[in-house]
Amino acid sequence: MGAAGAPDFAAALAAGPLVLDGGLSNQLAAGGFDLADELWSARLLADAPEALSAAHRAYFAAGARVAITASYQASFAGFARRGIGRDGAARLLARGVELAREAARGLPGPRRWVAASVGPYGAVLADGSEYRGRYGLTAAELEAFHRPRLEVLAAAGPDVLALETVPDVEEARVLLRAVRGLGVPAWLSFGAAGGLTRAGQPLAEAFALAAEADKVVAVGVNCCTPRDADRAVGLAARVSGKPVVVYPNSGEGWDAAAGAWCGEPTFAARGRVARWLADGARLVGGCCRVGPEAIRAVAAEVAAQEAVAADAASTGAGDGAG
Repeated sequence: MGAAGAPDFAAALAAGPLVLDGGLSNQLAAGGFDLADELWSARLLADAPEALSAAHRAYFAAGARVAITASYQASFAGFARRGIGRDGAARLLARGVELAREAARGLPGPRRWVAASVGPYGAVLADGSEYRGRYGLTAAELEAFHRPRLEVLAAAGPDVLALETVPDVEEARVLLRAVRGLGVPAWLSFGAAGGLTRAGQPLAEAFALAAEADKVVAVGVNCCTPRDADRAVGLAARVSGKPVVVYPNSGEGWDAAAGAWCGEPTFAARGRVARWLADGARLVGGCCRVGPEAIRAVAAEVAAQEAVAADAASTGAGDGAG
């Protein structure tokens, strides 16, 4: 049980699907903030925390039940390069969790949850390395990077740690070791393309890591195309035996040379969300370029599917009563 007798995050997943938020960065950019910085949205933890609160509230208003904090690209080294010492950086990481909590405070309806974002090592390099993995570091070096940040985030009291956009199996193993003993559950979410991790390993191998990891309450994919997400959900459920987390991008592509998004969005909740839920998804949302309106549609589809399931259960109970 969680605070004030509330159920913990794993119990909430067992009770039914939860809607995640969408892309924090595009919501901030829509508000006029320039995120062209190696800290990305984490810069606003220091510069404009009220903007982060507003972004979280926008997603809660759209029907999200889980807010992911602005710590994906945050690191002690990154903050140090901005003149923020270790203690100050720790306070900012914790502040991200507090801002998400504050955004949910006083809202009517069901409980909202806070997931502390933990991006891969490549994210803090701000050079696209999270889409390749295999940084040339040893497992010990990676763990030395991840563990202190995880300790600070866990101490801030999130409901779950979001180990997200993980590009390869090796870093996933490191992260799973690093979360041991922190007292906070985690979800493990890989970047994916064509049935493989971003580093080229079979997704089945990646998802299998979660099967024996007690603290992992869900496994799946994020920051991929909707089509890649479609392929991954059922596989993650079969291989891991655990609830699945899925939150793809809009489907647009990123032109690194032009520094701009290109193509047309393919993220569509209707039909797709129902398939994800049927295949084992229990955490459903969006990543880059997926805004509040798309999350509103996801929430509507989740509610519709839950209503169908409730009707079916009621009908079945009535048939059995005779």
